[in-house]
Amino acid sequence: MSPLALSVVLSLVSAVAYAGAAIVQERVAAAASGPTYAPLRNPVWWGAVLLNGLGAALHVAALAYGPLSVVQPLGALTIVFALPMAALFVRRPAGRRAWHGALMATAGLAGLLSVTDGGEGRTPDGGERWLLAGATFAAVAALFVLARSAGRSALRGVALAAAAGVAFGVASVFTKAVAEEWSPDAPLAEWGSALVLSALAVTGLLLSQASYRGAGLAAPLATVTVVNPVVAATVGLTLFGEGFRYGAAGTVAALVCGTVAAGGLVELTLDRLARPGGDGPSASDGDAARPEIGEGVDVGAVPGTRPHLEVEVRSRAVAGRP
Repeated sequence: MSPLALSVVLSLVSAVAYAGAAIVQERVAAAASGPTYAPLRNPVWWGAVLLNGLGAALHVAALAYGPLSVVQPLGALTIVFALPMAALFVRRPAGRRAWHGALMATAGLAGLLSVTDGGEGRTPDGGERWLLAGATFAAVAALFVLARSAGRSALRGVALAAAAGVAFGVASVFTKAVAEEWSPDAPLAEWGSALVLSALAVTGLLLSQASYRGAGLAAPLATVTVVNPVVAATVGLTLFGEGFRYGAAGTVAALVCGTVAAGGLVELTLDRLARPGGDGPSASDGDAARPEIGEGVDVGAVPGTRPHLEVEVRSRAVAGRP
């Protein structure tokens, strides 16, 4: 197998691992009744952590064998893999609008990454790194406050996922900086950057876990998948001296692709908001109650106070409906 083919295979398996981790995280969030951010006592959640770690390791291995222009766009397939995997393994089929939004987000992100020049650039100095770290934590805190004030669970989940994406994206930047500057002669010289990298990675993991609570799978996952590389690419353009391929045409193409990806995220969010029960504190795709059950009967709560939960089932003819 050629190095390029091996890189493609590793990238695809990495995307599958990330998709599997997202599905497990969403299931844990949907069933959780305790802490939203860190269900440390749930062994299933630790399985998701291991899958995320596997995906990251495979992604790094793919970059060792193939160019950034191939590996990064393939990573955008995570959301495309996640939807059929959720339908197959946890009986959570996605609707047409969710698929449309997922494909838009993936296509836009893949196009954006394909015109981003991942070539050699300068490494930001210590002062720039600390400034970047401070701005990142400030942005994450602002998105967290926005999420806390959101009245709808779908919007709250997207805001938390965006915060996670920012944390992961800048963590990638610090990973590159540490990898380029690390030397066996001075193994602790980059301890500050390594500490920031660890803090951002843990923050992103916890925020991504919280983003699935009541927001379903597709919208938070797509948000993290898009925001992460977009933030990393933006920092690369501003601090690393990177740029877009093909000059002005590449810049225009990047703007168009970014718009398409953003449109896909909007579609996914609107799809979640349109679902029955999509605004509940613990609703999740496929689990929300439906207003009717399609068997010619109406189901409703019995009025008045009762010591036990009761429901009243009436024929539609009795209810005065056709």
